[in-house]
Amino acid sequence: MKIVLVEGDITEQRVDAIVNAANSSLMGGGGVDGAIHRRGGPEILEECRALRASRYGRGLPTGQAVATTAGRLPARWVIHTVGPVHSRSEDRSHLLASCYRESLVVADTLGAGTVAFPAISTGIYRWPVEDAARIAITAVRQAAPAVVEEVRFVLFSTAAYAVFETALQDIG
Repeated sequence: MKIVLVEGDITEQRVDAIVNAANSSLMGGGGVDGAIHRRGGPEILEECRALRASRYGRGLPTGQAVATTAGRLPARWVIHTVGPVHSRSEDRSHLLASCYRESLVVADTLGAGTVAFPAISTGIYRWPVEDAARIAITAVRQAAPAVVEEVRFVLFSTAAYAVFETALQDIG
């Protein structure tokens, strides 16, 4: 599996699946989540509402992943995953790693060959980017998807790109 870094807007990625750093409500929000819902259109929200009405009445649990249509995005699917809020007193790194692993399991189930990830939990959930990059790249490297051929980390800033680039070089 190939890992690629891109500086840019995840909503513009032409891939099979875009991963959404969602909140547990699945109803949209700020940051990446809001951008995906706005650009993808009402089709995404409609499927999220159906998921809440059926399997996820209490919301999508942290570290889990579920797919919907991508609506008007240049992708086939959106894979929603809920990252953990960073904590100085509790190690939640296993939950952050789970976001990447579970998203790749869902992508494999869908038959997605290319998947674009944001830097999950590094926005309002305040996960330090250096640590998040290490966890993300390690989790993806350790995953063994059968179908996914390319994982693309789409970083919104030059600074985040540089951190992920360093982590990718360090991890190999």
